[in-house]
Amino acid sequence: MKIFLFAALALLGISVPASAITVATPASGAQVTSPFSLIASTSTCGSATAVSMGYSLDSGSAIVEPTSFSTSVTAAPGAHVLHVKCWGQKTNDQVLLNITVVQSAPTSDITVTNPANGAQLTSPFTLAGSTRTCASTPAASMGYSIDGGHTTSEPTSFSTSITANTGTHVLAVKCTGQGVTDQVVLNLHVVPPPTAATPKFSLVAGTYTTKQVVTLSDATAGAKIYYTTDGSGPSTSSLCYSGPISVSSTLTIEAIAVAAGYTNSGLARADYVITAPKGPTIPPNAISETQVQLLPNWRMKHDPGTPGSSTGAMAVVSDPSLSGQAQQFYTTFTGSGGELYSLTYGTDSAPENFVYDAQVWIDEGSKIINLEMDNNQVIPNGDTVIYAFQCSGNAKVWEYSSNSGTPTAPVVTWVRSSAPCNPANWTTNTWHHVQISYSRDNVGNVTYHSAWLDGVESPINETVNSDFTLGWAAGTLITNFQVDGTGASGSATLYLDNLTIYRW
Repeated sequence: MKIFLFAALALLGISVPASAITVATPASGAQVTSPFSLIASTSTCGSATAVSMGYSLDSGSAIVEPTSFSTSVTAAPGAHVLHVKCWGQKTNDQVLLNITVVQSAPTSDITVTNPANGAQLTSPFTLAGSTRTCASTPAASMGYSIDGGHTTSEPTSFSTSITANTGTHVLAVKCTGQGVTDQVVLNLHVVPPPTAATPKFSLVAGTYTTKQVVTLSDATAGAKIYYTTDGSGPSTSSLCYSGPISVSSTLTIEAIAVAAGYTNSGLARADYVITAPKGPTIPPNAISETQVQLLPNWRMKHDPGTPGSSTGAMAVVSDPSLSGQAQQFYTTFTGSGGELYSLTYGTDSAPENFVYDAQVWIDEGSKIINLEMDNNQVIPNGDTVIYAFQCSGNAKVWEYSSNSGTPTAPVVTWVRSSAPCNPANWTTNTWHHVQISYSRDNVGNVTYHSAWLDGVESPINETVNSDFTLGWAAGTLITNFQVDGTGASGSATLYLDNLTIYRW
């Protein structure tokens, strides 16, 4: 009736008192979900001061509100007329809004912390997910399926390992509530895992005349090495490598590396042949000084016969070693200096035959030009016979010393043999068997018979005088081990094991 009255007054040209009703939300014609927010205010109603406001939906009862209000309105889905009203002293007014209430989509809070959508990964991979709600209801359980396959059930917070073939997959992570389900979908690409590095052997395959020690290593972090020594292919059921392998007889080592997240490595193989040792004949009556490298009171000094300078250090070590204890010789030098290591190991003037027998190891990176292995003896006439012998990188042959002067006015000379030898050609980080055979007469003439390197004989068969009047104590026996550097400066690390000097 009031709307009709206002219209009639307008036709007659009579002004209609206006209300200042303002609806901030919703707008007329809006599409909303239930419940929705209604915010409105006014200061006047008609031409009077507003006393209160209110609203009604369609033809329902009015809800009274203050002249500025915000409230939540619940409505069924469909079209509605929202009446926003005001009241003043003997007056009232309203504005009409046409709104449509739509059904809100049910929601879930499914969270997948791993993997990310679109991830590229290897199999197996970890799936971790959780949820509290499923389609707006409390979640009862979760689960997952791959490429539409069987759904595996899980609790509402879970972490599990999934195995999948190489290729692209659709992973559905699901939830279940009271009569409802929901899911999120991830697209994943499974790629082949990388391959573990093939194990490495510390000792090159080959033929050796003495027991050897082999260590295994692998470049893949965390890899375990499995190996066999009987010619069968290794697997994870084979021996797991835990330390150096002793090779005292002919055998084949085969190894693989296994690491989490990697396919197994390729096969590493090394064939080691241990042959019967070859060398000089030692008579049963020979006296032997064994493990000479471990005797105390070694002396160190720079050899003044070499240029530059040098310093030496020694230490007993268990690795590398063949006997369990080897002597380390660490030399630093400048200007191609040489360091002389010497030891008095006994007293005996009678023997006329000697064999120097030792195992020598040269560390990789050592800078060596000459490697000298000597023996000295004070013979019954009181003079000293020097049995000096070296593998010369300068001459690239075995060399031996002589006295080209007289015992009282000696002139020391290195004599070149025709037998090749060069320390630079020795394989580093492995043991080499050195044997030297020589003898003397009663006036100090020395015959150098042969040198053996790793069982290969180099005949010398040369006689030189090597008699020196030095005034040393009667019968003194001294051995020398000398390392000569090469270049302006550098260092060399060598090891000596099983040093035995036979005499008869």
